[in-house]
Amino acid sequence: MGGAKAQQAWAAARALAKFFDCGGNNPELREEMEKQFVDLLTEELKLQESVSEAHTRHMNITLAEAKRVGSQYQREADKCVAATETCEQAREQAEAKLTKERKITLVWEKRARQMGWEGE
Repeated sequence: MGGAKAQQAWAAARALAKFFDCGGNNPELREEMEKQFVDLLTEELKLQESVSEAHTRHMNITLAEAKRVGSQYQREADKCVAATETCEQAREQAEAKLTKERKITLVWEKRARQMGWEGE
């Protein structure tokens, strides 16, 4: 991108050089016009550098904000994963207890039937 801008600047410089050629017969005028031209090019390059630095700062700020938000989302996702794991462990424990209770119930029901209980 910078190379294209430099090429544009030099193309403009060549075009303007033809304009400044009007002082070709007067060495003092030509020298003064060349100084002004160099000053203009220098100012243009400084402006382009300033714009580039501003874009870089904006990009860095945006990148830092994206990283911060991404980190925040990652922390929230980690909390959700931990909560899901906790719930899954609790579900597994409840399922194991229910299975155990069903087995105990079957044992007591079998004993009750052996003692004459007819059930529901």
